Order: sequence, then C-alpha cells, then structure tokens
Amino acid sequence: MKIFSFCCFFPRFLLHFLSCSSRKYIKAIMGNTIKPHIERAEKSGACQLCGMGITEFPMELKRLTKNLRTLDLSDNKLPLLPPDIGQFTMLKSLTLTSNRLTALPEDIGKLKKLETLLLATNRIPRLPATICNLSSLRTVNLSKNGIREFPAELCGLKNLDSIDLSHNNIVVIPDGVRGLQAVELNVNQNQINTISEAISECPRLKVLRLEENCVEIGAFTPKIMKQSTISLLAIEGNLFDTKAFHQLEGYDEYMERYTATKKKWG
Repeated sequence: MKIFSFCCFFPRFLLHFLSCSSRKYIKAIMGNTIKPHIERAEKSGACQLCGMGITEFPMELKRLTKNLRTLDLSDNKLPLLPPDIGQFTMLKSLTLTSNRLTALPEDIGKLKKLETLLLATNRIPRLPATICNLSSLRTVNLSKNGIREFPAELCGLKNLDSIDLSHNNIVVIPDGVRGLQAVELNVNQNQINTISEAISECPRLKVLRLEENCVEIGAFTPKIMKQSTISLLAIEGNLFDTKAFHQLEGYDEYMERYTATKKKWG
C-alpha cells in the first residue's frame, strides 16, 4: 500500500519539480534577455521591452527608478503593475498597450512628471482616484478596455490635450464633463446615447469624435452648437443623417468655428 501511494505521489512530485524548474529556467532566460535593455536604459533613460512575452513586471527595472523617463512594455502579458510604481519619479511616458491589466495601482498618482499614458487593449474598467494627481499628463489612451462609465478622474487635469476612449461601452457623457480640459476627446465606437450640455462648458475642447454611437439628433442642443468651443464634430454612424445635423439650431455658429479653425491650420 505504501509502495502504491509513493508511486501515485511520485509523478505529481516530478511534475511539480519540472514545472518549478521550467519557471526558473524561463525566468533566467528572460532575465538574460532583458539585461542588455536595462544596461542601455541606465544611460539613455529609455527602456523598450515590447512583445517579449513578459508575464510579470521585471524587477530589474527597479534599478532605474531615479532616471527612467520612457518605459514601453506593450504587447506583453502583464496582469498587473507593482504597487510601488510611483517610485519611478522621472517617468514621462508609460506605454502598456496590449497587455492583460485589469486595474492600475493607487501609487500611479505619484508619477507627477508623467505626460503620456497609453493603456489601449487591456481590461481596465475604471481608473483609481489618484489619477487626478497626474498634473503633467497630456495624452491618455484607454481604447478597448471595456469601460462603461466616463472616467471622471480625468476631468480637471489642466494639461490634457488628448483623450482616447474609443471602442468601449460608455453610454453617457455626464455632467461632470464640464471640468474636462482636453483639446480632443475621442469616444468613437461606444454606446453613447446621452450627451450632457455641460460639454459646452469645456474651455479647451476643439475636437469631439462621436462616430458609430447611438446618438440621436436631439442630443445636439442649441447650447452645445452655439456656446461650446468645439470646432470639429465627427458624427458619422449615429441615429440621424447629416441633413438633419445641418438643420440644427446653432449649426451656422458651429460652422463659423469650423471654418475659422480650418483657415488657421491651413
């Protein structure tokens, strides 16, 4: 009986041993692959680790917390970021496109110099409240994340130029949008059926991309058409035709802004 038990146990033990050995071997290989990138980044301040099959945040990067300015980990299999990501105090650009992230750590709000945050094609349904501390942020891409609610955490960031929320599941652009400082907002290919008039109060908004949503013509109220700073409305693929849009009250005022902007940029 004891011999039989041992025989049953041994294959499991062997599989576990081989599995652990394989993981250690793969980790060693990965460490050797990453090492030259880390060494170059110590001098350049930029580290690119794209498409390397990375499944966890490389601890070797911790050597660069004081000088890393650009980090690109796109096209990997990262499920999470380290909780102390805020240690990378010099970071200006963080690219995590096409990974398996489901959330961002609260510590990300400590990246006070961060200007570019690219998170497209992940599984991040919402942002941590600390995002509002990223005062240098200029560009955010959250396309293809399954987001259902407009991320109010981005409103109030004064240096934002561009926000890409396309290919998500957002239904409403809420009243809180009035605090948005972005120049361009892309919400193409969502499920938007409601646009708050508060969007007319966004002080810098010039481009609003709304293509392929569920917007009806009544969403574009006279206040939005006349009083907003929007000079380019991309509206194809909604629940109305362009002829109806041309007949809206305030369309002439919108076209004045559109024409003026077109002339300005040639």
